[in-house]
Amino acid sequence: MIRFNTKSFGDLSTQELYELLHLRSEVFVVEQNCAYADPDNKDQDCLHVMGFDGARLAAYARLVPPGLAYDSTAIGRVAVAGAFRRHGYGKELMRYCMSECLRHFSTDRITISAQQYLERFYTELGFVTKSDVYPEDGIPHIKMNYHASSSD
Repeated sequence: MIRFNTKSFGDLSTQELYELLHLRSEVFVVEQNCAYADPDNKDQDCLHVMGFDGARLAAYARLVPPGLAYDSTAIGRVAVAGAFRRHGYGKELMRYCMSECLRHFSTDRITISAQQYLERFYTELGFVTKSDVYPEDGIPHIKMNYHASSSD
């Protein structure tokens, strides 16, 4: 069972910040063997979604306000810890994030820069591919959009 909460950067405890940065590093730097600067000076203006299984951080994503990365709201740094994969937490996390984006930001459009191999996963959630494949930190990505009004 996973439970989610959403916090602003300033509301994160030191322990929560450490855990989310550790999870992001574990998934994006270590597992994907991708050396990049994760702290990008956007975290301070984002909302942070944390999914806990018991006391352990199992899933994480950040909600990026319109104008910071794209014209629309964005969801990024989506990660599920290896020990918690295959439980459906990825879809639960994304559905929660999509709901939180619509609740916190004044737009019904969400943009993601998705790793290409996850295109089907995001399509099943209502996202539509909007770009050709492009490299981001050496990994093939695609831009995808979600429109709340067109998914009802």
